[in-house]
Amino acid sequence: MSGKFEIYEGKDGKFRFRLKAGNGEVVATGQGYSSKAAVKKGVEAVQKAAEGATVVETES
Repeated sequence: MSGKFEIYEGKDGKFRFRLKAGNGEVVATGQGYSSKAAVKKGVEAVQKAAEGATVVETES
């Protein structure tokens, strides 16, 4: 099973998303958005950014 984005309304009334892996584990979460339309645009932005993203290791 592939991963999925879930959109939900948080306790603070803001809309958020979480990305779940195929096994149901949450692998990423998004910030709070003021509307469903805005959170959907946030999901689209993450999808586009991740498409060709490279992995870079940094030291903390």
